[in-house]
Amino acid sequence: MIGLLKGDIMDKLQNILDVTLTQAAFYGPKIILAILVLIIGLSVIKNIAKIFFSILKKRNVDETLRPFLTNLVSWSLKALLIVSVASMVGIATASFVAVIGAAGLAIGLALQGSLANFAGGVLILIFRPFIKGDFISAQGSEGVVERIDVFATIIHTIDNKKVILPNGPLAGGVVKNFTAENQRRVDLSIGIGYNDDIKKACQVLTEMCKKNSKVLSNPDVFVGVESYGDSSINLTIRPWCNTADYWDVFFELNEQIKYTLDSANISIPFPQRDVHLHQN
Repeated sequence: MIGLLKGDIMDKLQNILDVTLTQAAFYGPKIILAILVLIIGLSVIKNIAKIFFSILKKRNVDETLRPFLTNLVSWSLKALLIVSVASMVGIATASFVAVIGAAGLAIGLALQGSLANFAGGVLILIFRPFIKGDFISAQGSEGVVERIDVFATIIHTIDNKKVILPNGPLAGGVVKNFTAENQRRVDLSIGIGYNDDIKKACQVLTEMCKKNSKVLSNPDVFVGVESYGDSSINLTIRPWCNTADYWDVFFELNEQIKYTLDSANISIPFPQRDVHLHQN
């Protein structure tokens, strides 16, 4: 009886060994080949990523966009490589892709806000409504763009504060880019008295703007009547300058307006009210 049991056990062990050797002979070369393909493929993808990054650099693609596009290409190629290696071993790629898709759906539902910011970052990096160094106003903040990440954009305000703006609302909202163009118009306004000569005021203010070396001759300076206020005739002054000179021109002309009108004997009235007392 004991001999029969030992015989059965030995037969089963022999069958297991035979099956194992058969499977090893069948799958062994495939596994070894798959490992070699994986190692070589990763090395090739690494070199492709370096070449792609160099091409982007030579074509003067924005420095913020270069690593993002390079990583996107690298991870896409790695995903294709993993699927190819899995099919070489004998894993059903259809079910493999389905599992990845289901996992991606679950992760997407859990990270809706982050994915919205990611999508916004992709749109910003591709369409480039602004780049590093631009002065923008968005989401109630304004400052110089310091860095554009995939999930958020970091700006520095004029008073040296760091503001982090999520890319989702930023990509879907209104963004004012003050440095996108090479030239900007400076809008100023001043009030003169109702007894003053409007033409003379417009003439001296136009000459004042043209004497400023930072004011452009084309487009020409415009000075005209903006509105009639309670105690003054309000003039608008619109010179053009290079974007880099905007604040210099703004402050310089604001200071010169008073001196210019004083020298031309043109008054700058202030709000006033006449009070009449009636005695019964």
